[in-house]
Amino acid sequence: MMPWLSRYLPSSVRSLIYMLQASEYNIRDYVKWLHRVEDFRFVEHRKKLVWTPKAILLYVLAWSLVVLWLALAFSTGKPLVVGIAFLVWPFLLAYGLILVVLALRAIQLPIELLLIGRAKQRLSRHKALKIAIAGSYGKTSMREILKTVLSEGKKVAAPPGSYNTPLGIAGFVKSLKGDEDVLVFELGEYYRGDIKKLCRFVRPSIGIITGVNEAHLEKFGTLENTADTIFELAEYLQDKFVYVNAENDISQGRALKEHTLYSREGVGNWKVSDAKTRLEGTSCMLANGSVAIHVRSKLLGLHQIGPLAVAVDIATSIGLAPSHIETGIAKTSAFPHRLEPKVLDGVTTLDDSYNGSPDGVKAVIEFLASLPGRRLYVTPGLVEMGSRAEEVHKEIGRQLARAGIEKIVLIKNSVTLYIEKGLREAGFTGEMTWFDDGLAAYIALPHMTVKGDVVLLQNDWPDQYV
Repeated sequence: MMPWLSRYLPSSVRSLIYMLQASEYNIRDYVKWLHRVEDFRFVEHRKKLVWTPKAILLYVLAWSLVVLWLALAFSTGKPLVVGIAFLVWPFLLAYGLILVVLALRAIQLPIELLLIGRAKQRLSRHKALKIAIAGSYGKTSMREILKTVLSEGKKVAAPPGSYNTPLGIAGFVKSLKGDEDVLVFELGEYYRGDIKKLCRFVRPSIGIITGVNEAHLEKFGTLENTADTIFELAEYLQDKFVYVNAENDISQGRALKEHTLYSREGVGNWKVSDAKTRLEGTSCMLANGSVAIHVRSKLLGLHQIGPLAVAVDIATSIGLAPSHIETGIAKTSAFPHRLEPKVLDGVTTLDDSYNGSPDGVKAVIEFLASLPGRRLYVTPGLVEMGSRAEEVHKEIGRQLARAGIEKIVLIKNSVTLYIEKGLREAGFTGEMTWFDDGLAAYIALPHMTVKGDVVLLQNDWPDQYV
């Protein structure tokens, strides 16, 4: 009974605003979440509402609507009307907020279009080399590698964080000085046509496709739709000056002879040899004829060699000296929450909580398997896998079993049972532990580990998923 009554608690108003914010004000995602909620007391479970100006405005408007609705009911003086008004207010508010968001969007839209239009004009006049990165995963890592390496000889700028939408990029363009040599953009994709729209905005000269997989499959519906959208970058560039990740089956299958493939084997005429990776970093030799680049990076995993090779190829094409390139590569290190190592009391924790991609999971399991000592893998699974959720998670279980990971910690939700099935199918002989939520698992980890252990924290699980 209490879960149903929880929607009448005053805190449910805040929960509704949080649901909108966490859904990035996407009405469809908000409604799906609304239909899944069983108890409003636990909506803000993993994260909390961020009191942005928009959130504050919605919160004030929401309470104003509730007070006005109940005041009108009381003004009738009829107990039946008051009772009905009190009974239905949570439902009216939950859906009424959709109209409020749409009204705010109608007000914001002309302003946003003006800002984007101005940024587009300014960007069209900017003389910098523009590099655009598209893909289901690995975009931020590729962006930061390029920015770090190319900055050794050129003035480079790139949007911070996940500024990969037209409005986010517009804000970044406004901050430019105008004397930058290279601009690196990460293109976000959620629906068909998104990449094409961003290409017309950014007008890149070089494109990089990091791969295609089930990330955001719930929105795209099929992997074919996902691939079509991501390869809009190649279409815009008319298939010239496009790098494609050959370690991803789908992107490699879509690659044309005009494209430049990259992998841990090299890129173009650059060939990789003597590749090694460990907790201290990754190293290899890149050779192109008589030119050799010694790669020594603090990035973890052999899967990072391909992106580093792309950075080397672009760096040499714009005139950077090998010594500058090597210095830039040496400065590359783990990015926050992307296979980021932390050591406490002799236990190494690899924070990979921003990795929600099947290809990324495969790469980090491979890296974890290469390390000495006891390995622990902690995960709630991946979100937005759509119709592929069961097979994706069973394959993760099989990969973990084949890698010989000693201890698996699963956080209960709708997909972790599939990981367990995959583990059993592959004959997993290690230890498996379950927790009801991530916080409980993280609190317990210090009591489950000893000096020399390596713990991988794989992905986060947002509140809007079950």
